[in-house]
Amino acid sequence: MIRARLLVEGRVQGVGYRAFTVRAAQRRSLRGWVRNLPDGRVEIEAEGSRDNLEGLIRDLEQGPPLANVERVHVEWLAPTGEAQDFRIVY
Repeated sequence: MIRARLLVEGRVQGVGYRAFTVRAAQRRSLRGWVRNLPDGRVEIEAEGSRDNLEGLIRDLEQGPPLANVERVHVEWLAPTGEAQDFRIVY
């Protein structure tokens, strides 16, 4: 188990990016959350296997059809085991 903090830059708000992230994370059995940031980025914290997290990163680099992802910044962290599912937080 490992945790990743991801910051996604580009046109990623108002295009269904958070819902896309939840579906992608749930398909990969990840736990954590996604939220919009005031500066226009999307922040994600996800926990699971390294392979599943790397798959999520690939998904996030593509995003939903209306998104234009410029960059996904990844920070690898120690797992906390706190999250029970994957959801949107506000």
